[in-house]
Amino acid sequence: MALEEMFTILKKVLDVGILWFILYYILKYIKNNVKLTLIFKGVLIIILLKLLSDWLDLNTVGMLLEYVIESVPIAIIVLFQPEIRNVLESIGRTQLLGRHKVLSVDEREKVVYEIMQAVEYMKRNRIGALIVIERDYSLNQYIENANKIYADISSELLISIFFPNNPLHDGAVIVQGDRITCAGSILPTSMNSQLSKRLGTRHRAALGIAEVGDAVAICVSEETGRISIAMDGELNYNLTLEDARMMLISSLQPKKDTFFDADLDLQEEKEVNENEEQKEN
Repeated sequence: MALEEMFTILKKVLDVGILWFILYYILKYIKNNVKLTLIFKGVLIIILLKLLSDWLDLNTVGMLLEYVIESVPIAIIVLFQPEIRNVLESIGRTQLLGRHKVLSVDEREKVVYEIMQAVEYMKRNRIGALIVIERDYSLNQYIENANKIYADISSELLISIFFPNNPLHDGAVIVQGDRITCAGSILPTSMNSQLSKRLGTRHRAALGIAEVGDAVAICVSEETGRISIAMDGELNYNLTLEDARMMLISSLQPKKDTFFDADLDLQEEKEVNENEEQKEN
């Protein structure tokens, strides 16, 4: 009897856990996508109006809203096929075992240093650039049709790729872990109507890739030399070199939702202590 009760409890816990997992990812994708946010707000308003009409005994309004609610799922599927497809694609691109590679402290510092060295040079010389760093969501879809490089990251290589008249300078560079995977990648552009019309295709592509996943996109304007970083569905425009560097460091930190956080923290602390001891010696 005790085993049956325990099995029943485990099934309920599993049921709640699966539901929580689904809701978590739905809300996560809604947060990072402007159009899905508008859809969610619209559906929420309709439901609140239905509850209000029932409370006030507004039978006619309630009946109309009931018909609307019944047809909402079909209407959403028909009207918002691209957004739904993007969500499903994002779920399919999710790497369940974490990011492409968990970088050590030294590797993260090297990635940030090399990118910022290249960004500083391109900002000073007004060379347009778009560098995308993969995090948890796979970017293989945008790597397939790009020019494969698979080289260790370096500021010299990044500068040469984006140098004017280089055949690859118009596309995006994708970084996986501490390596440059490809160049000349074509990214989806954002359809956000609130984005300034002064911003060009690079900025829209940077925001576009940040809206459909969790990638970090660093953009250097060819006209003004200004630095922008798109992440978590938002575009941070006209950043200083120090602000951009701090954002990159923060974005590359290992997430705290893995089972190995304690081990990672101990390993990082150990590496930091070893680096400090080497510097003192």
